[in-house]
Amino acid sequence: MTRVTNPNAAPAATARPRSPGPGARSLASTFGGYAVLVFFALVFLYPFVIQIANSFKTEPDATANPLSPLPDPITLAGYERVFLGTGMPLWLGNSLVVTLVVTAGRIFLDSMAGYALARLRFRGRRALFSAVIAVMAVPGVVLFIPKFLVLNQLGLYDSYTALILPVLVDAAGVFIMKQFFESIPVSVEEAARIDGAGVFRTFWSVVLPMARPALITLTIISFQGTWNEFPHTLVAVQSPDLFTLPRGLADLVSGSLGEGTRYPLKLGAAVLATIPVAIIFVIFQRYFVRGANEGAEKG
Repeated sequence: MTRVTNPNAAPAATARPRSPGPGARSLASTFGGYAVLVFFALVFLYPFVIQIANSFKTEPDATANPLSPLPDPITLAGYERVFLGTGMPLWLGNSLVVTLVVTAGRIFLDSMAGYALARLRFRGRRALFSAVIAVMAVPGVVLFIPKFLVLNQLGLYDSYTALILPVLVDAAGVFIMKQFFESIPVSVEEAARIDGAGVFRTFWSVVLPMARPALITLTIISFQGTWNEFPHTLVAVQSPDLFTLPRGLADLVSGSLGEGTRYPLKLGAAVLATIPVAIIFVIFQRYFVRGANEGAEKG
């Protein structure tokens, strides 16, 4: 049986391959973005994993397999030697005292200076703020010798005062607080003055509570910076009894090079030094991010 075809009939449409829709492309783009983020996160975190793993290793295992993330066997000998064979408890105590005092001082003094520059009108205010900006641009290493000479001439060298006083006020903190106070409506302060509040009362009871995001940001920056401060201790103290944690760790590393690698001891000390800063950041992280977002929106 033969099949009759119509010569006038239109040719049948050929099927075309369907292109992926916008949803599939978006999914692939999202997956690729997360894959890149995970890769760089692993690259960033791997040194910390190695640090923690080596602190739990034995000396032979750490020397033979320094890049292995799995201790074999697991031991706390490194941490025992940190506390019993070094000045770690003393260094921790000194760092804690200096960090708490400096952080509290910066929060109080930087906020007052920032409020004065933002709200009070006095002669030389612009020049003073320009000086604050100029101080931020000066490299800290330039001030080492002058700082040592001043401390030595005033009789403050090699004391807790030398560790605390020169870093009690921070130009960056003054700048942060000034910029935030300028974003607060002036009408709030005017209402407080109508109720009879003075300048300091207005600052302390009305404006400062509204600056909580900036205060939390300043707290994190001050705590982390002071806890990790090493160059200032080089020109402020020389007595081992006044060593803070960074100075003690530097002395530990340089003084024990002739006694083997001692990776578990050194890295165990480094882990202990990292814990307080990590705790502070984890506690205040959401406030820190919220403050940054609010500042971006107001800007």
